[in-house]
Amino acid sequence: MAYDEALAARIRDHIGPDPELIEKKMFGGLAFFIRGHMAITASGQGGVLVRVPPETADDLLVTTRAAVAVMGGREMPGWLRVNAEDLATSDDLSPWVEMAIAHARSLPPKQPRRKPGR
Repeated sequence: MAYDEALAARIRDHIGPDPELIEKKMFGGLAFFIRGHMAITASGQGGVLVRVPPETADDLLVTTRAAVAVMGGREMPGWLRVNAEDLATSDDLSPWVEMAIAHARSLPPKQPRRKPGR
């Protein structure tokens, strides 16, 4: 399943023009990076994957319908999956985008990886 392009556009619109924003197609989805850190992804499995501050993850699991993200059979600490039906309105999507972007901005900028020399 390909990612939901309308959802990706809503994420993009919410972030707005940002010189630090980079989008990359990955794992069947569209990932949004800020300062080199993946913040949120329009998932190829539907809905979004959201990077959250580690200290808030447990509370969010209790207070929302989000679940721990799983890739390749492994849980991804600090990443939550939010289903598309829980993102129907701007009011539903906005807090997730804001949290993901704020968390990515709180991290030191990532340095680009060097390609191994030959």
